[in-house]
Amino acid sequence: MFSKMQLQRRTFLLGAMSATAALAGCTTSMPATERAPVPRLVSRPLGLPGDAELEARYAAVEDGGHLIPAVPYRQMDPKYLRQRVPDPTGEPAGTVVVDTPGRYLYLVEPGGTAMRYGVGIGREGFAWEGDGIIHWRQAWPRWKPPAEMIARRPELAEYSVENGGMAPGIKNPLGARALYIFQNGRDTLYRLHGTPEWNSIGKATSSGCVRLVNQDVIDLYKRVPYHARIVVYQTPLIAQGQA
Repeated sequence: MFSKMQLQRRTFLLGAMSATAALAGCTTSMPATERAPVPRLVSRPLGLPGDAELEARYAAVEDGGHLIPAVPYRQMDPKYLRQRVPDPTGEPAGTVVVDTPGRYLYLVEPGGTAMRYGVGIGREGFAWEGDGIIHWRQAWPRWKPPAEMIARRPELAEYSVENGGMAPGIKNPLGARALYIFQNGRDTLYRLHGTPEWNSIGKATSSGCVRLVNQDVIDLYKRVPYHARIVVYQTPLIAQGQA
């Protein structure tokens, strides 16, 4: 028979052992198979996607109440179709780079890649180059040709700033989206914008601005950071590693 004091001591020891076991259960490391996985770098597919994805990318789409026609992408040079490539620019992620001679626009991504878009660029004599900021962005913008353009083409006077510009729509020269480039706090009058004229991509036809097919400018608009830096080159990027 246990005395009353012995029973009390036995109860205390059992309680202490249970508490120690409970604490040990809270602090025990998970088995190796149950530990959280170490994050790995995301692997992004490079180059042109398959036909099914290209068909979806360049299909007709309704946007903002406007029906954008499908782009007959098979009639375009494949190098001008939107695709992810190794970054040839050396710029920080989030930078937009326009390679005027190559007719490419790059949006630099983290991890050494860039989304590349084919573009049409300004005719010789109207091209701009430099380092700026995408200060303002607009979906389905009004087109207001500057006074210098109206002086060259008086028939555009009806779309002047004073007259309120051209209403948004498929026939509007700025297309579905416009990104407005500023330098040192001032509007350069240089734009990245959409166009329905898919056959102008890869050519020098516009008055100084960079045009993308509407499906691509919508994609760029979604990806480009707010107040992104933009660099426009008039010399090839081959020296910087472009294949």
